[in-house]
Amino acid sequence: MDGLARHYQEVRRQTDLLAEPLSAEDCQVQSMPDASPTKWHLAHTTWFFETFVLEGAPLEPSFDYLFNSYYEAVGPRHPRPARGLLSRPSLDEVRRYRRRIDDRMLERIERGVAGDVRARIVLGLNHEQQHQELILTDIKHLFGSNPNAPAYRRGPVPAAERAPAAGAPALEWIGHPGGVTEIGVAGPGADGEPFAFDNESPKHQVMLRPYALASRLVTCGEYRAFIGDGGYRRPELWLSDGWAELAHEPRERPLYWRAGSGADGGDTVFTLDGERPVADGEPVAHVSYYEADAYARWAGARLPTEAEWETAAATVSARADDNLADTQAFHPRPLPSGATGGGALRQIYGDVWEWTSSAYGPYPGYRPAPGALGEYNGKFMCSQIVLRGGSCATPRSHIRASYRNFFPAGARWQFSGIRLARDT
Repeated sequence: MDGLARHYQEVRRQTDLLAEPLSAEDCQVQSMPDASPTKWHLAHTTWFFETFVLEGAPLEPSFDYLFNSYYEAVGPRHPRPARGLLSRPSLDEVRRYRRRIDDRMLERIERGVAGDVRARIVLGLNHEQQHQELILTDIKHLFGSNPNAPAYRRGPVPAAERAPAAGAPALEWIGHPGGVTEIGVAGPGADGEPFAFDNESPKHQVMLRPYALASRLVTCGEYRAFIGDGGYRRPELWLSDGWAELAHEPRERPLYWRAGSGADGGDTVFTLDGERPVADGEPVAHVSYYEADAYARWAGARLPTEAEWETAAATVSARADDNLADTQAFHPRPLPSGATGGGALRQIYGDVWEWTSSAYGPYPGYRPAPGALGEYNGKFMCSQIVLRGGSCATPRSHIRASYRNFFPAGARWQFSGIRLARDT
């Protein structure tokens, strides 16, 4: 079997496995406009292959309208905030649709593909991995909105995942001399591999002043100190838009934290395994850019630029114990005692996406691809902030130092956290 065919089957199977613990009702509901029902994710990722690879007459013409996400060149589409109203087609019909397109795709691959067709398949698989992460974050938001706080997984949570963690190792500052460096990638080969999204290109030079990054992520315990010091009530710490957002929607904790709801009166946090006590040693998650920036000011530091982050991350090899989706933890993990030291950066990949201070825009010389696929990234290069590093919901094979994720500054439902930086 062609290696691409195996990769296709692996990615598609992983998506199905993520949906397996969910009922048809779970897969139907949309908890907010920015989230999508699991059923829609299952259908949309399939529609992508049918539309951009198979390119024949659609199995079901209405799916072009129902499951197109944002490709204006393809045609009109169902409004994003109303995806939860699509009770038909049923979940069973969507799963049949997936199987039928899978059969056609495997036949297409086995006949032999090269050039732009192979590149589109590789793009589609990376696109599906993005939706695997969204399935987890969107279902977490749905279950976190349920008064019963249901768990995503049916089995018991391993004791190691259930127990509160001790404090984190001491934070160190890892210096970088600055100077002229290169970030980004030259672009994928003609067959789409090694893969990179178009927004990671082209490779270009940047000038960095000397700086230092924190050796690890900010923890829940450290963020609790910010809360206890009135961090959410001190306007001098906040960007204007963030302060206005607090006035409109008052809050004093990260998303999914519940004040004093534990058996001992302590704060709890909702996870995909249900509620548990907030563990001081775990990386804080589900904070917005505004919260991350306010915390950094309070801590006498700042957020890194994406160029600083990538330059530092390029010197760090992925580790077998990086907490990415493959660990199946689906929650940030604490660093073990003694994990830092010796000038090492830890938690670069996995646990939480790390907010940078960089606006999401095109690299110098960037050109979107022609046609509908040119809408994949370029049209969103406005009013977004770059995040780096992946999270506990990101597939291991999907992440790299050059990867640019992006969300609006107020977004909190993703596994987003904080790494500090400072000038040296």
